[in-house]
Amino acid sequence: MRLPAAVAATALPALALAVLGSSHPAVLTPESAPWWRDLHIIGLVLFPLLALGPWAVVRAARPAGVLGRVLEGLAIVLGLVYAAFYGALDALAGIGGGHETMRVGPGPWVAALFEIADALGIRGAYAYLAATLLAAVLALVAAPGPWRVLAGVGALFAVVGAWSFLTSHIYWPFGVATMVMLGIGHTAMASAATRRRAAGRHGPAVAAAGHRVASP
Repeated sequence: MRLPAAVAATALPALALAVLGSSHPAVLTPESAPWWRDLHIIGLVLFPLLALGPWAVVRAARPAGVLGRVLEGLAIVLGLVYAAFYGALDALAGIGGGHETMRVGPGPWVAALFEIADALGIRGAYAYLAATLLAAVLALVAAPGPWRVLAGVGALFAVVGAWSFLTSHIYWPFGVATMVMLGIGHTAMASAATRRRAAGRHGPAVAAAGHRVASP
């Protein structure tokens, strides 16, 4: 994966969710319900795209051969699990909760709806954490030389962000900070991992050129 594509995949969804989360209502009320619902309709598109972050890192950092394909497949499966289960939270507590509050007002049904939404969403968040841990390990292994420092910093940001995501959603301020950390972390790891690819492409050519120059 080329660096511009990796940066777009890792940075843009997380930053878009950070912007969206900056206006997330703190509490669902009849007054906040319209934007609560509409915000999560937008989130139906943006939240699944967050899975591109770990996948882009794994894609850039994976080893060659069957093992690399298996690891990338695992990242894709974890991303699908995250998107499905976290999407259920978004639809139930976000769209459903907001719409029903607009129509029938607050009531005991809100707690019941949020209960099942949270039970599903946490499974998706744990899948995202697992994908991020996989990406962090591969990036640290793959990054060459001094680029491993960037991979390490990115891994710290991304793993802490993925852990925070278990409870923070995108609420201001912690959820917004979580999205920023995920964007920074995965982008840093992808940037470091793609250097391995670049070094692999140019290394033999540089070595061959040096040999030709040295030959009489």
